[in-house]
Amino acid sequence: MTESQRPSGEYPMYPSYGNGDAAYPPPPAHQPAQPISTGPGTTVWPGSGGAGHSGGDHYGGFGQGLPQPAPQPSGHGRRARRPVALLAAVAVAAAVVGGITATAVSQFAGTGSSGTDSGSVVSGTTVSQSSTGTVAGVAKAVSPTIVEIGATSTAGESTGSGVIITSGGEIITNNHVIAGASSIKVTLSTGRTYTAKVVGTDADKDLALIDLEGASGLKTATLGDSSGIKVGDQVVAIGSPEGLTGTVTSGIVSALNRDVTVAKDSEGGQEQGQQGGGSDWPFEFGGRQFNGDTGNSTTTYKAIQTDASLNPGNSGGALINMNGEIIGINSAMYSASSSGGSSSSGAGSVGLGFAIPVNTLKADLDTLRDGNSS
Repeated sequence: MTESQRPSGEYPMYPSYGNGDAAYPPPPAHQPAQPISTGPGTTVWPGSGGAGHSGGDHYGGFGQGLPQPAPQPSGHGRRARRPVALLAAVAVAAAVVGGITATAVSQFAGTGSSGTDSGSVVSGTTVSQSSTGTVAGVAKAVSPTIVEIGATSTAGESTGSGVIITSGGEIITNNHVIAGASSIKVTLSTGRTYTAKVVGTDADKDLALIDLEGASGLKTATLGDSSGIKVGDQVVAIGSPEGLTGTVTSGIVSALNRDVTVAKDSEGGQEQGQQGGGSDWPFEFGGRQFNGDTGNSTTTYKAIQTDASLNPGNSGGALINMNGEIIGINSAMYSASSSGGSSSSGAGSVGLGFAIPVNTLKADLDTLRDGNSS
């Protein structure tokens, strides 16, 4: 009998594998595959056949039956989707607002299909935003609406001014400018001339309405509100003194509600700048007569007093506020050279001009258009 020379227990005895008595399985030929972590929610097993595949394959028979982690959405991905959605919402809102704005602009600009036909409407005078409150801005806006009136009568020829109030050629002036005239010629600021006829007169208010023959598309003046003017307000006067068409002067309103008396007809010598040296238009104020005798037929009205320079030929022209609105029709002016007063009265600045308030004109306009004469 052969005996082992090794001490008992020096080498453990392993029964043959698979005989049912084995206490331990044999060691594997290779180490089990270990998962590789690449990022949150992603596990790569060697031999899986592609990055990002979660444990569907196994290596060397190991890994079968292991639970696979459910893919988790990346926090970064969730945050990234919110700005995209927000930008999309902003873009939609901007498109809607843009469409509404474009429609509104189109309507206000008159480019929409519902706009009125601008060819049949002539806008009144307006002073540009950059020129508001300046004499230059007012003169540029209103000068095209002021005309020179030449009246021929048995007494000769006289010159006055007028204001265009309709695109068809209605013109307001003083009654004393056209009283007794057998023919009337009107010259626009462009130099174009028209023949005019008398529509209506009101000698009591020293107003007259004439109409140009064959005129259309003329620029018109804007009639303002004389009830709101105050002493000290800056004003501009435009007319044709001594036949100098489109002359602009400026000043302030120096007084209100002056009782001015003027002649109603030609017996007072109404011609303005009459050829051959006629007298200036006479008027009476405070019991004194200026620029000659007013005669026996007179009328008195409340006038705006201004220190804007007025001269023969300014009668019937416009007194204008700094917004380019007509607030008065110039009607009388003091002339020191023809005054019957003492020599001392001619010294210093004159600064005495008078205008019929535009509200008086507006109240009388329908009567003048009806062809009434007084």
